[in-house]
Amino acid sequence: MLQTRLFLILVMCVLFPVHASQNQSQIIKVLDSFHQAASEANYRQYFDLLSDNAVFIGTDGDERWGKDAFEDFAKPYFEKGNGWTYIPRNRHVTVTRSGQFAWFDEMLDNQSYGECRGTGVLELTDKGWKISQYHLTIPVPNELAKELVQQIKKLSSEP
Repeated sequence: MLQTRLFLILVMCVLFPVHASQNQSQIIKVLDSFHQAASEANYRQYFDLLSDNAVFIGTDGDERWGKDAFEDFAKPYFEKGNGWTYIPRNRHVTVTRSGQFAWFDEMLDNQSYGECRGTGVLELTDKGWKISQYHLTIPVPNELAKELVQQIKKLSSEP
């Protein structure tokens, strides 16, 4: 009985890292495909990578879209061939022990906005890994934060 338990523990220790590594590879592929589809204005591929209940949070405080609303927002851009290009680098992915969920953060480069950060959550569905939340931010250096906060307050108080 003890030998059986030890064997099962050993098998789990060996198999779990392999499974986690496969999940990470699949997740990286999903995220890379997501950015590629946006860059190519490939509407169907881009939105197929989002879960049905996905939320996209943009850089503006008012930008919190459910999947349907985000599709409505993006469709006119994509139809004109105007996507957005964010080049990912320095990505970190963590998969839950159950292997059903993962979260990530990545630094991104964009021609207009410069350095950005994307964070989010993915869920393993019967159709593979899907992005359930994506949050795009513009990192603000601490040295500029107070001045920027004052500018935002001023802008918010304007009629």
